[in-house]
Amino acid sequence: MLIVISPAKTMQPPGKAPALTVTQPRFLDQSETLITRLQKLSAKQIGKQMGISDDLAQLNHERFQEWSTPFTEKNATPAILYFRGDVYEGLDADSFKKKDFTAAQKQLRILSGLYGLLRPLDLIQAYRLEMGTKFLRGKPANLYQFWGEQLTETLNNDLAEAKTELLLNLASNEYFKALKPKSIDAEIITPAFKEEQGGQYKLISFFAKKARGLMTRFVIQNKIKTPDDLQDFHLDRYTYNKKLSTDTKPVFTRPYQTIG
Repeated sequence: MLIVISPAKTMQPPGKAPALTVTQPRFLDQSETLITRLQKLSAKQIGKQMGISDDLAQLNHERFQEWSTPFTEKNATPAILYFRGDVYEGLDADSFKKKDFTAAQKQLRILSGLYGLLRPLDLIQAYRLEMGTKFLRGKPANLYQFWGEQLTETLNNDLAEAKTELLLNLASNEYFKALKPKSIDAEIITPAFKEEQGGQYKLISFFAKKARGLMTRFVIQNKIKTPDDLQDFHLDRYTYNKKLSTDTKPVFTRPYQTIG
């Protein structure tokens, strides 16, 4: 089983990174092409293009200007330890043991607007470039056009290398759209996580994102290989809801809890 997840807007390197055998992003040439384009934008243009505040626009203008290769452990950080946010809070890679990183490198892929398709231990530098970004001028007009078939082809190679025909989709719709589902050489399993309140089941974004990270951790640490094995997922009080589930869209529910 191979897993795909989304990146995060928030990035923060760990206080002390463990000793790991890091790798280089496989689409670094394409990343450089995008960076060259982004470096030509002013902070104001970045803010308008990305719909972000002046402070965030200035921060990312500086990031783009400072972005440089080659990536080393001095100027870059493994992706799985750099991304923060709800999904990565659930994943909690900071507490991984070496065997967990080894398993994740084989089993987990992170979709990225700038880096394409990352392995967990691929070195990256800080950025913000959401997959749904539309460029104000020039071609291609958006990142879906830029990446085209490349990510799907590489994912298929990874599936073949892992000798699996199962893809666990724990990415957001925005990022999964960068792949071509009909061309993926695997059955796609897309779990949903819902909160029960008054007899109704609702998807609450904050909780669902964290649950995706929790399930990613569960699959990696428990060597999950089949859709049936996923039904054993029970972290944070989630349980498999047979009535709401289908073979390719398992649903996990729990009693509603307040945020905070």
